[in-house]
Amino acid sequence: MKKVVKKSAEELKKEDFKELITAIDLIEQERGISKEVLLKAVEDSLLQACKEEYKQNENIRVHIDSETGEYNVYRDFTVVDEVLDDTCELTLEQAKAKFPLREVLVGDVVSEEIATKGFGRIAAGKAKQVIVQKLHEKEREILYAQYSGKEKEVVTGIVQKYSKKNVIISLGKIDASLIDTEQIPGEVFRTGDRVKVYVVEVKDTTKGPRVIVSRTHPELVKRFFENEVAEVADGTVEIKALSREAGKRTKMAVYSNDPKVDPVGACVGVNGSRVNAVVDELNGEKIDIINWSDDPEHLIANALSPAEVISVSVNEEERIANVIVPDDMLTLAIGSKGQNARLAARLTGYKIDIKSESQAADLL
Repeated sequence: MKKVVKKSAEELKKEDFKELITAIDLIEQERGISKEVLLKAVEDSLLQACKEEYKQNENIRVHIDSETGEYNVYRDFTVVDEVLDDTCELTLEQAKAKFPLREVLVGDVVSEEIATKGFGRIAAGKAKQVIVQKLHEKEREILYAQYSGKEKEVVTGIVQKYSKKNVIISLGKIDASLIDTEQIPGEVFRTGDRVKVYVVEVKDTTKGPRVIVSRTHPELVKRFFENEVAEVADGTVEIKALSREAGKRTKMAVYSNDPKVDPVGACVGVNGSRVNAVVDELNGEKIDIINWSDDPEHLIANALSPAEVISVSVNEEERIANVIVPDDMLTLAIGSKGQNARLAARLTGYKIDIKSESQAADLL
């Protein structure tokens, strides 16, 4: 019969901490968390455990051998002329008696090793807990750094499921919640669908990064045009203003920094290829693209497109514009349920009062 050799507590302690160092080295290689950071975290955990175990709250420190994982616990004393606190101070005579082999002077700090017999496995267990905690913290930091850099950008995710009215979207290592108010009205998703969303904000929480995404944000349309139109991406064409009612209609005012480039034509593309690509991304949402003007009268007239405008008079101080349109253009200028006028007002920043030519004549 094979004889079972029972290992001593000291031997078990050494084995535990050797395993711990091996685990730390592996984490450093695989996760990119430095060995120094992990060892410091373990030392802190051991320090707290030692204080609890030995009822020592002052001047205790822990040192871990980075190669073997073995640790030592010390209590430090300062050598003084007169002791005011005997938990951390010694007189010169006391120090010489306590450390007869050392040359001690007033002002020196001397260290006494504290016995840790029977404490090894407890300490090892606490150290392992700290490693797991530190690993989670570091992974959370890495994820936050990775996704916070995607704020104000468009990312592609995969629909995972519906949670009540919210859509859970996988962005890779993290899920985002597309809440119902950020969904385009009438849009329906199926599990596995690929969907593009605008990252509104990334919040750092104790449970990990929380990514807030949107399909209704006006910047989503702008980012789509940046992806489709090279002139917008390189700054030749600027999107000066944009107003949107998600799922229904968007108005966008554009300006060219190059007189040879037509900003509206660049955004529309050959046979409408560019604007249609954006419309497809938005499931058929209509997009009006107009020329930007620094002259508010011209801008307001353009913003009421596709309606024709006879005249525009503005009060810049009160931000009010009075617009006259042909009789047969009044309905078009106002739009269904006032949508065209409403989007034009948001785009220009003016309150717009629209009257037909005959209505204006009756007021004279």
